[in-house]
Amino acid sequence: MQLRTMLCLPILTMMLLGAGITACNNNQDNPDEIRRRTAEATETMRRDTKAVVDGVKEGMHSDKAIDINKASREDLLSLPGVTEREADRMIAERPFENADDLVKRRVVSQSEYDKIRDRVIAGH
Repeated sequence: MQLRTMLCLPILTMMLLGAGITACNNNQDNPDEIRRRTAEATETMRRDTKAVVDGVKEGMHSDKAIDINKASREDLLSLPGVTEREADRMIAERPFENADDLVKRRVVSQSEYDKIRDRVIAGH
């Protein structure tokens, strides 16, 4: 996670510098125009920063599939929307032939499974 954070810092620094240069590059603008452009640049930077943070979070989770046959209760609870009851049922119903068995055995609903489909496997 620190490596990703370190990679994001130069991007954010460049965005800040760009916003500062854009907001202050014309001395003949009136103060209201400078405020308006600064507000726009700040909003753009806020939105872009949020997108970078969301991307880093998604990247941290997307490459790690959880094996429902071996995962701890805490790992199962880290899946989106999985309740304590569902995590306990997943453990009680082991072993699973494949991740789709969660729906076939009615451990979770299809809509709940759709939320975690890309993050679970059933290893043997």
